[in-house]
Amino acid sequence: MLLHQCEKLNVPIDSEFVKMAVVIHDAGKIVHPHEISAPGSNHEPAGEKMLLEKGISPTLARCCLSHARWQDMECSLEELILAVADTLWKGKRIDSLELRVIDHIAGSLKKDRWDVFPALDSLFEAIANDGDNRLSRSKGG
Repeated sequence: MLLHQCEKLNVPIDSEFVKMAVVIHDAGKIVHPHEISAPGSNHEPAGEKMLLEKGISPTLARCCLSHARWQDMECSLEELILAVADTLWKGKRIDSLELRVIDHIAGSLKKDRWDVFPALDSLFEAIANDGDNRLSRSKGG
């Protein structure tokens, strides 16, 4: 849904990068399986390390870190889209992350924040609203 909206707005984005990052960003949970159902961040550097060892590009492997550490890192739009997708999927909304995405998109389109805010904010809300359903299905109940 996020990539579709970016396409509708003519946002220049590497959608293939985002799709791949969505698949691999939590790869470190393979070596830290307790973080599948409990809080933890050990999977982030472990995932990056594992992917680098498997020959994945450093830019893509970095998504293991940036999806959760976007506040502390300089991130591409693709990394920010992954981070916001990850939080919205869980039904969470983080204003500072969402505004960072909106501002990045507005900047790339040479528009004001408020020109793109309504469409993106509505989309963020729609995605987050179904978070409880997705989480209950992913837990098998």
